[in-house]
Amino acid sequence: MAYTITEQLVGFQSIAETSTSQQHPIGTIVRAKDQTLGEGEFIYLLGVASTAVGSLVTYNSATGLTTLAAVGANKSFPLAVAMSANVASQYGWYQISGLAVMKKSCTVSLAANAAVGVLTTGLIAGTGSGKEVQGAIVTTVASATAGRTTVSVLINRPRLQGRVT
Repeated sequence: MAYTITEQLVGFQSIAETSTSQQHPIGTIVRAKDQTLGEGEFIYLLGVASTAVGSLVTYNSATGLTTLAAVGANKSFPLAVAMSANVASQYGWYQISGLAVMKKSCTVSLAANAAVGVLTTGLIAGTGSGKEVQGAIVTTVASATAGRTTVSVLINRPRLQGRVT
């Protein structure tokens, strides 16, 4: 994946890069394009410990704080996909729309067009009652074969299922 920002401004931190210093205002949203995955939207946020490329995080766009998406029913938080190993005290981009490559448990098999949920912290899995990710659908079959740790998911400003408070 080599996303290139398509905005008409210069000096953006690369999509797949992490930085120890803040390069843009928290919550900045840009569009970027990849030759294989197409176009998507990305939000600039602060990292969290144990983040890997493809980790699923919840975020607060006002503060920029992220948390690995937790297992739990009825928590209506916005979600994003880490584009770098953007750990605590670092800044980077997170995908919020387009074709995303997400981390999953290698023991989970997902069918094309399947709904998904968060059943393991920071990882996508099959859907579970009250744990479904809204605004996300699997695009290609993801087997449970050892070593298969990612899945392609079409996302559009995803959020955890639940009641907005």
